[in-house]
Amino acid sequence: MSYPPDPAAQEPGPVYPDPPHPGTPAPPYPGSAVPSPPYPGSAVPSPPYPGSAASAPPYPGSAVPSPPYPGSAASAPPYPGSAVPAPPYPGSAVPSPPYPGSAAPPPPYPETPAPPSYPGGAPQYPGAAPSYPAAPPAHPGVTPTYPSGPQPTATAPPYIPPQTPQAAPTPAAPPEAPAPDDLDYRHAGSRIHVAAHQRGADATAIGQLAVQVPGFLVSLAVVASFAVGILGTAMGWLVILAWLASGALVFHRPTELAFARHVMKLRAPLAEERARLEPIWREVTARAGIEAHTYELMVENSTDLNAVAAAGHVVGVTTYALNEIPSSNLAAVLAHELGHHTGGHAWTGLLGYWYSLPGRIAWAFMRGIARIAIRVASVFSLAATGMVYLFIGMFVIGGFVAAWYITVPLVAAPYLLAYVGRQGELRADRQAADLGFAPHLAQVLHHFQAQEDAVKAQAAAQGRQLKEPGGLAKLLTTHPDNYTRLQALEPYLQLGR
Repeated sequence: MSYPPDPAAQEPGPVYPDPPHPGTPAPPYPGSAVPSPPYPGSAVPSPPYPGSAASAPPYPGSAVPSPPYPGSAASAPPYPGSAVPAPPYPGSAVPSPPYPGSAAPPPPYPETPAPPSYPGGAPQYPGAAPSYPAAPPAHPGVTPTYPSGPQPTATAPPYIPPQTPQAAPTPAAPPEAPAPDDLDYRHAGSRIHVAAHQRGADATAIGQLAVQVPGFLVSLAVVASFAVGILGTAMGWLVILAWLASGALVFHRPTELAFARHVMKLRAPLAEERARLEPIWREVTARAGIEAHTYELMVENSTDLNAVAAAGHVVGVTTYALNEIPSSNLAAVLAHELGHHTGGHAWTGLLGYWYSLPGRIAWAFMRGIARIAIRVASVFSLAATGMVYLFIGMFVIGGFVAAWYITVPLVAAPYLLAYVGRQGELRADRQAADLGFAPHLAQVLHHFQAQEDAVKAQAAAQGRQLKEPGGLAKLLTTHPDNYTRLQALEPYLQLGR
């Protein structure tokens, strides 16, 4: 059964809600303008994300608004690494400003790593005033401790003048390649055959001594005249005997070395020069059956390809021949000089030179006197000059008539000595060829000829013409020309020796 509604009951009375639990938002009052939260997926905008300007609703019954969400307009505690002004660098009075045009620094993006904490403060951002970095620590790896309190004003670092970069050192020139060692060492490490006769005197050596006899007699006369005329008979004869015995010094080793050093300008070889020279010399002497230690090896500082057989036991070679030509060619040159020694050309030539020296000195003195007399006479008159020439001519003619056996050999001696010298060179070439060095010696001779041709070509290019020796001058040359020497080697070259 139904009852009619009570009119009193139809009038709504005030409704008092239950008190809300703390932290739970209360439902809105009837007629409130605040809309209820929408359902998910509705068109009503969702609550603002962090960083928006709208603030969260207050808690019921609370007069103090709740703290804003991070990133709201109200100041929130900064995130680590945010743009909140960091403490200034030591010595800087200006802090780093925030981002340009930003009221509050936004939180960093998730992918942005937090900048590291620098020893002297946060890094500068774009647009910030430049500041000088803190002074480096006194010791590597130690972080400096800055004093607390007000910092001094930043000052500019001291001016360091720019340094001029030093030029890179010029690399040293690479050392020149040594001459090739192409010698056939047939006797390396083996016992050699020693010849019964280590040296002798061939026809060339005997001819040199014979040609020097007139000069020796003139020198004896000069020495005797001065010694007896100045010192008397007894002392004079002692001087004459001493001079005659002095020829033995040609075979005295210390005297030979002194002569080679001071007269011929030779020196002892250096260690590296001796290391190259001695093995070649041992091979040459082994083929000839000669004891290598019999001779002294010496070096001449010269850019010419040359060698010399000096005195009785000295073999000299130029630095060019030692360092620039192959070992086989150097062996051929040394074999040629050994031929001079074993044939007696070296000691007979030096002995004849020594015993003819007083006569040559006297002849040079007389020629000097004659020139001075002619020059003085030409100052006075032509007749006086003619008288001097007449006197000199009568003296020469008298010498030929009175002592023709002395005068004629003296006049012919230079030409005879030159001829004997040319024959001695050919004999030394044949001895080198007998030791198996004919092809290598021919290469050396071709080198000599190429040098001569180059000098002639250079003179012709400059419009000059070299004066060739002719007539009597050609007869005074002590060495045959290269073509003559090559022609003499032809039999050995054809045999392949």
